[in-house]
Amino acid sequence: MFVSIIGTPASGKTTFFKALSGANGNGGNNGHPSVRIEVPDERIDALTKIFNPRKTTYSRLDVTDTVAIREGEVKNETLDAKSLQQIRQSDAVLLVLRHFDNGHAADPVGDFQRVQEEFILADMVQAEGRLERLRKQNALKPQPAPQQEQALLELCLGHLEAGDPLATLNLSCEDDKKIRGFLFLSRKPMMIVINCVEERLAGADTIASQLRERLPGHIPVVAACGQLEAELAAMPPEEQAEFMSEYGIRESLRGRIIRMAYDTLGLISFLTVGEDECRAWPVRRGMSAQEAAGTIHTDLSRTFIRAETVSYEDFIRLDGFAGCKKAGVWRLEGKGYIVQDGDIMSIRAGS
Repeated sequence: MFVSIIGTPASGKTTFFKALSGANGNGGNNGHPSVRIEVPDERIDALTKIFNPRKTTYSRLDVTDTVAIREGEVKNETLDAKSLQQIRQSDAVLLVLRHFDNGHAADPVGDFQRVQEEFILADMVQAEGRLERLRKQNALKPQPAPQQEQALLELCLGHLEAGDPLATLNLSCEDDKKIRGFLFLSRKPMMIVINCVEERLAGADTIASQLRERLPGHIPVVAACGQLEAELAAMPPEEQAEFMSEYGIRESLRGRIIRMAYDTLGLISFLTVGEDECRAWPVRRGMSAQEAAGTIHTDLSRTFIRAETVSYEDFIRLDGFAGCKKAGVWRLEGKGYIVQDGDIMSIRAGS
């Protein structure tokens, strides 16, 4: 999972990056600070105690800070190409919106709309450039595939010109796959964190609910005080609980963002176990066993035969594989089996 933090100037996005990274941030992608966060998983903790493997690997969330997005800069190409490409390559974006006065009145909805407009403009430029080349190509030598691509991009461009993000354009699964390679910004999954001051922290949930009602679609929104969260992340673990209790913080921002990213991207985890390694593998919800095998190694998808499968809950309840086999819940699943969250799987593959 790769998430870029974006925001307008003085929104506090870099403060939130520090809250997510603690002391672990580094130079990262294209010189932008980045951090790799291990996703806590009590199931992997329990399985590690059982198998005592040489290696334990959790799912990971890569988070990168970006330059501030100013109104008009994507259109005028003042946002550097590396930053723009980094945002395009993200699986999702985390938009930080300011909810405090800094000489200018807070306008989170307006800031959201400005960022949305910049994304729409950037996508229009990209679509128009590709369409120009396709029209020339089809005029010289019409072929079905380029003509279909042209028609699809013209549909996208019309949607953008109406001021609507591509996230609101209903496409078939096939058409969605066709435009996925363009990495359109306005079709990218978005999450929002509202940066409020300490004095408004008690009403943070209300702030988030009010903004959520004013935004289009179903964009997930949380509210937090970036400064407090950054201080919390820099503390030793033994001091964090007391700090959270003092300020009424029920869950760290890191924990909330991880859950929000999983929900937004539609992710679950299947597990592999053994003396060598216990590991969580994040995959898209609805993925088949054969597709999931490819996340371990591409050859496993190509040569897939069966997946030995048991749920984590059954494994713990029945005290291991032997108990699961005796109870009849250990099973062999084929290529089309839809992987469930917490499945413990071992892939059988040919040569």
